Parts: sequence; C-alpha cells; structure tokens
Amino acid sequence: MKVGVFFHPLFSQKSWPVMGDKFRNFPQVMEEALKLSGVKLFEPKPVSEALLLKVHTKELVGQTKKAWYWEGASLSVGGCVEAAEKIWEGEIKSALVFDVAAGHHAGPSSAWGGTYLSCLGPTITNLKERFGIARFAILDTDCHHGDGTRAIFKGDREILHVCFCSQDNIEDEGTKIDVGVNFGITDEEYLRMVKDHFISRALEFRPMIIFHNLGHDTAKGDYGDRGLTSSFFVDLANIIKEYAVNICEGKYMIITHGGARADVADYIFPRIIKVLAERGG
Repeated sequence: MKVGVFFHPLFSQKSWPVMGDKFRNFPQVMEEALKLSGVKLFEPKPVSEALLLKVHTKELVGQTKKAWYWEGASLSVGGCVEAAEKIWEGEIKSALVFDVAAGHHAGPSSAWGGTYLSCLGPTITNLKERFGIARFAILDTDCHHGDGTRAIFKGDREILHVCFCSQDNIEDEGTKIDVGVNFGITDEEYLRMVKDHFISRALEFRPMIIFHNLGHDTAKGDYGDRGLTSSFFVDLANIIKEYAVNICEGKYMIITHGGARADVADYIFPRIIKVLAERGG
C-alpha cells in the first residue's frame, strides 16, 4: 500500500480561520505513522492561479490573494491537486491531504466559513483536462453543508456528491444528495447512514476516485458537535478504504476539513494514516 501524506510546515505555525491552531502538534504527532512502510510525506506547493481561475471568478481570487491566509489556502489546494495526480498516475494509492483556509464553502464567486478557495473544484478540473477522467465521487462528512462544492458541480451528473449535514435533499437525477444528521447520533448509526446513502450509491455509480472531505467538527465538544467519538473518524476512514477497493481500485483521497479540537486531530490523523497503510487495500 502506497500512501501520500501532504502537509506543509506553515499549517502548524498559525491559527487559521475557524479551525484555529489545531495542527500545532504536527507533523510531530505523525512521526510513528510516517515511518510505516509505503508511507511518504510530501510538502505541497501553491496551486497555480490559472487553475484557480478555471473554477473561481477573477474577483474572488484577487480578494483572497490580499488576505493573510492566502498562502495556507493556496498550499492546501496545491496539495490536493498534486495528491490526486499522484493517485491517478499510480505513484500512490491513497492520500491524506491537510487543509487550511480552503474547502467546501468556496464556490465560483463567493466563499465563507473558514474555506476561501475550493479544494475539489481545481483538483477535479485538472484531472479532467490532463487525464480525461470523467466520474468522481465526493463524500462530505463535515458538520456543515458543502454549499461551495455543490455550487461548482451543480448540473454535472458525472460527479456524485453526498453531503452529510443538516438537511435532506436529492437533485441532479440523484447525483447530488444531502443527508440530515441528527444531534446526538451514535457512531454506529452514522456509519450505517454512510453505508446506506453513500456506499450503496458509489457501488452503482462506479467513480474512478473517491474524495472525502473529512471534518471532525462533529466530534463531542467541537463546534459542530453531533456526539461522535474520536474513534468514529478512524472507523469511517477504514470503511471507505475497504469499499474503495471494489469501487475504484482503492483510489481514495481524504482532505482534512472542519474541527477545532487539537486533541481530536492529534488522535485521528496518525491513526488514519495507519488505516490507509494497512495491507488489503
């Protein structure tokens, strides 16, 4: 199993919008996991402005370039683009991509909620243009609705987007799904919902790669508390990894998303690397 971990030292040096300084103990807390066979640490490079402009308006990109978090956001998107390329080319099988100031609330012309550039808009656009890949699945288990991601891919029926948030909705002929998650849900109930609403659809849809916006804001005591334990996130990654083998030959990319509890981040991400590195995927 070849696993890429994409992390830039800058991510641990600042307190980022919404998520704060939850990465302050990285990459040190990953030291043991990074020594596992087949695991490689990559330092991402900034995304090109030309690629951003294929997804975002010139005004949004220009506005974000003036913000103090621009460098972190650009490095985050650059890591996603590079990781997806390496997965498709076979250099790695799966990836954990660390992310600050970018993500699922960034749409074509506006952004909010601590995510000011889209991660998956440029990443998928690049894969389509460079390699001619068509079908992708996006699983979003952050607490909040991935409105920016939905806006970018609305109408594209070759993108399966299943978002676990606070509403129930189905559109684009069943390729864009929102699943309402109750407060106080148990780990077991949530995992069952993922199997029922994402895995069942992904098995039929047959994407070429699975992208996973994995927020831990749903953890107990975090700002989107749904009542989930730290172990839930590791179990979730393990389940998706196992099914990805049959769905898309194991091509699975996790992007860190919401959550501000540093202790949860310290716990889950080294363990997720170990999950991805286990044989059988």
